[in-house]
Amino acid sequence: MFELRKLPYDINAFGDFLSAETFNYHYGKHHNTYVTNLNNLIKETEFANKDLVSIIKSSNGGIFNNAAQVYNHDFYFDCITPNACEAKGDLKAALEKEFGSLDNFKAEFIKGATGLFGSGWFWLVYNSKNQKLELVATSNATTPITEDKIPLLVVDVWEHAYYVDHRNARPAYLEKFYAHINWDFVSKAYEWALKEGINSISFYTNELHPVK
Repeated sequence: MFELRKLPYDINAFGDFLSAETFNYHYGKHHNTYVTNLNNLIKETEFANKDLVSIIKSSNGGIFNNAAQVYNHDFYFDCITPNACEAKGDLKAALEKEFGSLDNFKAEFIKGATGLFGSGWFWLVYNSKNQKLELVATSNATTPITEDKIPLLVVDVWEHAYYVDHRNARPAYLEKFYAHINWDFVSKAYEWALKEGINSISFYTNELHPVK
């Protein structure tokens, strides 16, 4: 049985970026519902004792949608922090190499996330096949891990992620999101992607959802 992951911060700590009300709906209801639905859907099936990544990679329909949304939300909530920090070290160098500068990366990230039509996610991933950083847009529950691309950063652009605080002003939400990126987490994800490749995805999910 999967459990709702714990958040690593106080939900009142994000100022005018995200309110406690948003967290109560987004984390307490939406994220929790995906976990509950997944547990109900896999009960007494071939997926009952599988780890989260295995379920995502070998399922479809409702099981895939709920499993992928558990992962996508887990990762999103680790990508934000109440405390401002900056990209540095190897990650900063890689972003500058791929996008020209951190300012260019920010512009491309926000432009891509703004332009994603409807509900979905916008990602920075590491492609271990060509050893490059890439920006990837996915719709609904779709996640880059099905293509063996390793997530480093994601923003949720489903309206339930920001409507309480920003109404339909997605660009305003994205600017605030960018100011609250947990670059320490993103750097760690990049470090593990370089060391362990796609196995780093399972290390991450199994730490949050150990197979019992």
